[in-house]
Amino acid sequence: MNDVVLEVRVIPRAKRNASGGERDGALVVRLAAPPVEGAENAALIEFLAATLDLPRRNIRIVSGEQSRRKRVAIAGLTAETVNERLTTGFPANKP
Repeated sequence: MNDVVLEVRVIPRAKRNASGGERDGALVVRLAAPPVEGAENAALIEFLAATLDLPRRNIRIVSGEQSRRKRVAIAGLTAETVNERLTTGFPANKP
């Protein structure tokens, strides 16, 4: 199975971690972490791992580590499953 690659636009210093839909072909993710010393990248990986119900090791930032626009590779899921879980917030955003 090949990695699924997502375009992600990160908005740091939000009130809470949350997915914010799509903008310019990229998934918008709001993160509470500041964009310093890798905190934003670690928070993004943690958020995606929880939302997609995957271990953190299955998610890696391919490009854009110092940018708000990033490319993230996700291993272990199909593109359809990734899309479904991101749109429904499974399981992290469910009560």
